[in-house]
Amino acid sequence: MSQTVAFPTSAVCIQEKTSPAVPWYVHSLLLASASALIGECWDVSWHISIGRDSFWTAPHMAIQFCAILGAFTCAFLILQTTFSKSSDSRQASVHVMGFRGPLGAFVVMWGAAAMLTSAPFDNWWHNAYGLDVKILSPPHVVLGLGIGCVQLGGLLLTLGCMNRAEGKLRNHLDWIFLCAGGLVLSQVIAFSQEYVGLPLMHSAIYYRALCITVPLILIGVAESSGKKWAATTMAAIYIALRLVIMLTLRQFPAQPKLGPVYNNVTHFVFPYFPSLLIVPAVCVDLLRQYFRHRSAWLKSAIFGIGFLAMLVAVQWPFATFLMSPHSRNWFFATSDFPYYWLPTSPSVRHVFFAWEPTQTRFFLGMLIALIAAIISSRVGIGWSRWMRSVRR
Repeated sequence: MSQTVAFPTSAVCIQEKTSPAVPWYVHSLLLASASALIGECWDVSWHISIGRDSFWTAPHMAIQFCAILGAFTCAFLILQTTFSKSSDSRQASVHVMGFRGPLGAFVVMWGAAAMLTSAPFDNWWHNAYGLDVKILSPPHVVLGLGIGCVQLGGLLLTLGCMNRAEGKLRNHLDWIFLCAGGLVLSQVIAFSQEYVGLPLMHSAIYYRALCITVPLILIGVAESSGKKWAATTMAAIYIALRLVIMLTLRQFPAQPKLGPVYNNVTHFVFPYFPSLLIVPAVCVDLLRQYFRHRSAWLKSAIFGIGFLAMLVAVQWPFATFLMSPHSRNWFFATSDFPYYWLPTSPSVRHVFFAWEPTQTRFFLGMLIALIAAIISSRVGIGWSRWMRSVRR
């Protein structure tokens, strides 16, 4: 049986089918990506439950562990490839500033550098301006882009190995590829958190925010995978991770250290229950099977319409339930509020906030969401075609 070797023996991507082995750096970067997501969710919960009492908090360390682990992993991989005598190893790499290595490794290095740069920037920002309750502040944008690059680089490294692999090894790498895609999806949604909160779930801005990016990730990764239910798997990973983190954090005590305190907080609270993206994802997977051989733009229109229609169909009534007294329990936790939320805020009052002041503006916003879903789907299809050709 022929073998295709991508790197030296310590990092082979193709093994005998009787003993497939996933490259060590694939596991390492998956761990780094998961650490960033856990730290990020934990940090948000820390901010809204305790306040930012110190830079050296456990969530910050979990986030920076992602940068350190990613940097060391890819630095070793790049140096190993650069000084390797193997022609196969060098052929399965790209050349950047005198160094050779997989494309994903250089993406990870850039992301890790951005993350490490954001740490002192964030610390200075808080010292200068006080508690920052916004997701899209300058240091958070730098951090978010850095985390995204580490996760994307890990995705590309796994993809390169998967596209060169065969048999059981390819199947194993495909599952890891979908796990990495689920982490990227979670990061993208976390970045738009200010527009996907519970009070906005009956506004067009909520659907527009999700339609801009989610179809791109779902369709791009799913079309690159060999799995029938790839998009469903990624959406399930997103929901499962958010639920596990949310339910775990709520078990630990917390008390605000900053004021003013408008809501009594006794344990870590979490912003909102995750969006039910698994239903639109199932729709996308079904449509992918029925329209596989149609033109790219026709598939994009079908995927975009299906995604938005199913998202509205499931999320709109679910949002109504989340606003009702039936959701104020340990699982949905809609009665847990950040300590600084005013009693007059829509979330505390359990009412929706109309982002669009008129019905005309609402329907215009939904039309923009539909167009965004179609364009995002088309970009995802184009991205998947490029990803299927990645070998380095």
